[in-house]
This record gives sequence, structure tokens and C-alpha cells, in this order.
Amino acid sequence: MSHAPAAATTTAAAAGRPADAVGRLADEPVDHRFKGLPPDAEAAGLTVGELAAQRRDLHTGGFTTPVLTLDADALAHNLAVLGRYTARHGLAFAPHGKTCMSPQLFERQLEHGAWGITAAMPHQARVYRAFGIQRIFLANQLVDPAALRWVAAELAADPEFRFVCYVDSVRGVELMDQALAEAGAGAGAGAAADATRRPVDVVIELGAGEGARTGARTEDDCRAVADAVARTATLRLVGVAGYEAEVPGADAAKVTAWLRRMTALTVAFDEEGRFGALAPGEEIIVSAGGSAWFDSVAEVFAELPPLSAPALKLLRSGAYVSHDHDWYTKLTPFNRVPEEGGLLPAFRLWAQVVSRPSPTQAFLNAGKRDMAYDLGLPVPEVVRSARDGVERPAAGLRLVKVSDQHAWLETDGAGDVEVGDLVGLAMSHPCTIFEKWQLIPVVAADGTVTEFVRTFF
Repeated sequence: MSHAPAAATTTAAAAGRPADAVGRLADEPVDHRFKGLPPDAEAAGLTVGELAAQRRDLHTGGFTTPVLTLDADALAHNLAVLGRYTARHGLAFAPHGKTCMSPQLFERQLEHGAWGITAAMPHQARVYRAFGIQRIFLANQLVDPAALRWVAAELAADPEFRFVCYVDSVRGVELMDQALAEAGAGAGAGAAADATRRPVDVVIELGAGEGARTGARTEDDCRAVADAVARTATLRLVGVAGYEAEVPGADAAKVTAWLRRMTALTVAFDEEGRFGALAPGEEIIVSAGGSAWFDSVAEVFAELPPLSAPALKLLRSGAYVSHDHDWYTKLTPFNRVPEEGGLLPAFRLWAQVVSRPSPTQAFLNAGKRDMAYDLGLPVPEVVRSARDGVERPAAGLRLVKVSDQHAWLETDGAGDVEVGDLVGLAMSHPCTIFEKWQLIPVVAADGTVTEFVRTFF
């Protein structure tokens, strides 16, 4: 099983995309689109790359508040940890890109051995392709005709492009087949010798149980979907997949039992000859893995017996890149198996105290448009004095409410913070913070801004 990143630059150029689309992000002008950047950088007409080259200090270099930052050391650590983890356990890796939607981070994930990048929606896949991603796993059933036409065109234009998506219903297969046939995908009439008319590769999604999210609920349902795929010329069955975090009342025993159902279904499908459309040397995909149970995924996938073709055991965890201070810190499998490694929170949101109406209340100039708050409020971590720049732990501060543009702080006493102080907030959930910031400074341990991460949501 190869973990080598796809040669994105050559094939992207062949498909009409810039050969160095990620590098060209540095040529964007610093302007009003990007929150928190120094106004004087825009006035000077600097590009993002030129601003990064100045290596300004986050607090003295003209940045405005609020400003979201990524810790350079934590980011590098997290990328390396999951790269080593997947290699050690014989897993291919397609991290879920919807958690960050950053081409620069995708590139670094590929450099650390990722097989490809996972998407949830067609728009995300289009962003990936614009930046030369050669392997995309869409963890959703795709029935939008316009999006299917786009997929067919991408497959026809680039023979090295690999696209895989879920199917979980007979009706979904029918809709996909109709749209793809109209788009000329697959081995239709008179097209047997046309290598550009490739079918779309699909995996059957086994649902995580009654009351879970998507996916065919039973093995018989999965067989009906597989039969429907076999009746088409536009789709090709290449594996079985699902998402174990949706198991109702998830715990280690329930997640492991569901994963074993999924691998057993893969073995049964193989014995029934349902992967017969694979060419010699092609792999049968078995895929799962969010950021909460990848230890169980590794354990169960290691039990998979030999199949008639090589198995691509594909993990899809994504939130590890930035990690957090609450949600995934509590859920990470490294809590259960600490000898396997550990992740570091990489986000910090700096906001300023703009009002101190009472000894027990303070208000920051950051709100719902700036922070993740869907799975818990941010946590005050550090205070930087406006008087002398000295930093201290945020003792006595609690964030208790978020308005559109304000964060409500509860304080123990009048001396805890004053107007003008900066408060560094630890994020409670990584998945909904990237989308609020289009350009994020990456900060070294000494406060130097070394680069900027661009996002596309």
C-alpha cells in the first residue's frame, strides 16, 4: 500500500490549473477581505507573501483584534503525529478537509503521507481540484446532477484523478446513473474503447445503526444498493465505508461491534464477487474514522482477513490538524492509548477588553462571527497587559456568553482585567472556527508571524 502523495502539480497543469496554485496564494494582496491583518500592510500594497517575509511580531506588528492564530509548533507536531500513526498501523489516510478547507494544510498533509483528502460537499471537492488534489473521497451520496456532470468532466479531463463517493440507497444510485449517463460517463453504448469515459467509483455506506445519520441500515439494504450499482454502466463498486462516530450511544464496545459489521460486510461482498469490476492490482476500499475513535478503527481494520485484492484501509480523521482545548481533547483516542502519541491545541483567538462596566463583568471585541461556540464556549487562557505587554494566566476569568460581536466575561474581581488588555482564548471545537477566518497568521513560540494559512469555505 502506497502512502506517497499524488504528483499534484504536473497533473493539475495538464488539467488546465496553475502548476503552483498553492504557492500563488502568497501573491494575494493584503486587503479588507482578511480580518485582523495590519492596516499599514494594505496601505503599502503588500502581498500576503511579502507580509509573511517581514516576520512581524503578532502584538507589536500592527495586527488588529480580534485575530485568530495558529501555533506553528503545535501545527507541525499534529501533522507529524497522525502521519506516523497511520503509517505504523498500515492505514492509508484521507483527512477530512472540511475541518480546515486550507490548500496549504492539504499540501502539508500530503507531504506527511496522506493518500488523498476527504470532502463532504461538491463545493469542497471543487476547491480541492482547483489546487491540484488528485484523490478525493466524498463521504456523502452525491445526487446533484450539476455536481455529477462536473465529476464526470474532471474524470474525463484527467486520467490520473481518482474520485470515490458514498452510495446508500437504490434511489440514489438511480439518480446518479441518470445524471452520469447524460454526462457521458461510464462505458456507455459505443464507448467501450473510450478511456476518458470512466465510471464513478462508489463505496456502500453502512449506517451506524437506527437513529444514526446517513447510510443503509442493514446488510440486506447494502446488498440491494450494490445490486443497483451493478446494473449501471456509470458506477463501479470499490468498497464499503461508514462513520463510526454516529453509532448511537457510542462507546468502545458499540463502535468496535459496528466496525466489525462493516469489515464483515466487506469480506462477504468480496466472496460474492461484488468487486469484480476492479482491475488487477486495484484495491478494495474499507474506510471509516473520525477524530474520536481512530484507535478502534486501527484495531478492527488490522483484523481484516486477506481479500481477493489488496485492501486500502482508509482512515478519514480531520480535526487533528488544529485540535482544540475541549471537545476533541476529551474525545481523542490518545487519551486511551497515550503511548501512541498526543495532539496539541493550535488555535488561539486574541480579543481585546473594550468595556468593563462592573467589577464582575468585562466585554471582549469578538463574538459569534469570530469564534467556535457550537460545542462549548472558548476558554480564557492568558491575559496580555495593555500597560506593559506582560502575559499572565487568565485566572478569575470565565467566558459565559457570546453575542454577535461581543464575548461576555465573568470576572472574580475588579483587578482581573482592564480596558485595553488582550485576552487569549482557547477554542473549544476546531471544525467551525476555520470557516470564520479566510487568512490565519501562523505564529512561532516567540510571537513571530511566519506564514499565513488561507481558507476557502
